[in-house]
Amino acid sequence: MPLASSTSSTGRRRFAAAGKLVIATHNPGKLEEIAALLAPFDVAVVGAAELGLDEPEETGLSFAENAEIKARAAAVATGLPALADDSGLAVAALGGAPGIYSARWAGTAGDFGAAMARVEAELGDTPDRRARFVAALTLAWPDGHCETFEGRVDGTLVAPPRGTRGFGYDPMFLPDDRTETFGEMEPTEKHKISHRADAFGKLVAACFEGGAAR
Repeated sequence: MPLASSTSSTGRRRFAAAGKLVIATHNPGKLEEIAALLAPFDVAVVGAAELGLDEPEETGLSFAENAEIKARAAAVATGLPALADDSGLAVAALGGAPGIYSARWAGTAGDFGAAMARVEAELGDTPDRRARFVAALTLAWPDGHCETFEGRVDGTLVAPPRGTRGFGYDPMFLPDDRTETFGEMEPTEKHKISHRADAFGKLVAACFEGGAAR
């Protein structure tokens, strides 16, 4: 049963926290993290892979554009509201790379060990280790309506990577004012400060019933 929706005084579409929400990702790490963020709400989540959905081609030029492509495709295919994430690592000294190509740097096999090694190789002796994780979350309805929110977390890159938790580039990313990388951090701690949590907080405030739009 699709989530009931309404329109707030700000013009944003809200939905009642009941029913099923498609998480438009085939990445098990992202699915687990988004499901954990949704756990406090009365929402039944199902992943795109479980539904046998194809992955659309990500032709956008920004995280927001790619998140919308994925969310719209899943919503149209299932007739249910769909939530999609597009996120990545932006390294200051590399001009923001890998950015929207973060997953592609890991290749078709999803080898993020190789991707992190490539980041290190391209940095070379550059002393500037500043980086940020960026996430865009799009909630799309089958009628084509979308709400998109962006979040970020700033930090520095460490070498060698540390920790086996998280996924992707997490082991090489040390958030500002922390002593543990995302790869070392307990998931509950990461969920409090991550780029995805930042975007998710904005989405909940604007679109979930009972949230205070901002």
